[in-house]
Amino acid sequence: MEKLAINGGAPVRKEKLYYGRQWIDEEDVKAVSKVLTGDFVTCGPKITELEKALADYTGAKYAVAVSNGTAALHCACIAAGIGPGDEVITTPLTFAASANCILYCGARPVFADIDPETYNIAPKSIEEHITEKTKAVIAVDFTGQAVKFREIRALCDKYHLILIEDAAHAIGTKYEGQPVGSLSDMTCFSFHPVKTITSGEGGAVTMNSEAFYKKLVLAHTHGITHEEEEMEEAPHEGPWYYEQVSLGYNYRMTDFQAALLLSQLKKLDKFAGRRKEIVKRYNEAFESLPEILVQKEIAESDTCRHLYIIQLDLAKLSCTRREFFDAMAAENIQCQIHYVPVYWFPYYQHLGYKKGLCPNAEEVYQGIMSIPLYPRMTDEDVEGVIYAVKKIIENYRG
Repeated sequence: MEKLAINGGAPVRKEKLYYGRQWIDEEDVKAVSKVLTGDFVTCGPKITELEKALADYTGAKYAVAVSNGTAALHCACIAAGIGPGDEVITTPLTFAASANCILYCGARPVFADIDPETYNIAPKSIEEHITEKTKAVIAVDFTGQAVKFREIRALCDKYHLILIEDAAHAIGTKYEGQPVGSLSDMTCFSFHPVKTITSGEGGAVTMNSEAFYKKLVLAHTHGITHEEEEMEEAPHEGPWYYEQVSLGYNYRMTDFQAALLLSQLKKLDKFAGRRKEIVKRYNEAFESLPEILVQKEIAESDTCRHLYIIQLDLAKLSCTRREFFDAMAAENIQCQIHYVPVYWFPYYQHLGYKKGLCPNAEEVYQGIMSIPLYPRMTDEDVEGVIYAVKKIIENYRG
């Protein structure tokens, strides 16, 4: 048995390999540089170009670029008219922003449980949590896999709910051949550096409804409009005139960020292809290991995976997850945990949420670990990760 690095053995790798990393090339640098030396640094033509490109790629009629994925979710909630007294159903196995955006609007997050095999929100649990106060559902495409859209859409139609899709992980994913971004009432994307494509920080909302589009535009620009048909004073004073017609926020993206994202968007299919290759290799390596549970995928989802998660069957191992995590780090492979159930956080506990609300999510959380997945990984990198996982299992096999 090969000695673990954490116990003084030789590590699998000489240099650290992290769970995610951006891929910025010379084309990206040139695209940003061109904008920085041009006339517009922010609120310029690249924003319009990007929004059209995102709409075209996703098949949506409209897109609004914003400063980050959290802003996208907040703006979508504002456009949906979510407010005090409303309830919005979402999943606890997600980044906190998926629920925080509901609180920003004065509404109450309600947590539905997940499918223990796919890790996505379970339609049956959504229906069990619908009340007369329910206004919307925020369904998260966890790790990039599309949710069971057909079933969730049917529930939203049945109960007259707005469907907001948190697709922060899912740019490039398709559901039944249709790109994520054109399926829900509003779809929110994130372009953080560890996502499939990046603008540094950045986000977007796509939709098919003109009414939602107009509300989103106002929400991310202070509630201020320059459009005469939306103004209350007519005729207005002159071409300089604008009005604030609602309370909005400064959630604008800059032009140089838009230029970076436009350059990245051209490489999305390439990035997605490489991610799929790595996922396939991981699946082949881990599916025969009884100590590892592999995330299942629904047939309808052609997934561009943002995260690759292994779930440790700790009953078959003589270590804790923390010990496994630390052992991987010692082999120079830095993993991450996605995510602590949102309602476990002290802030949510102080709001009255208790542990035990979503048993499936809590059980899955206890054993999950995200291992490296990004397109610039070499085959050698991938095999190193696999070797390290197997090496640690061999040492801790119960």
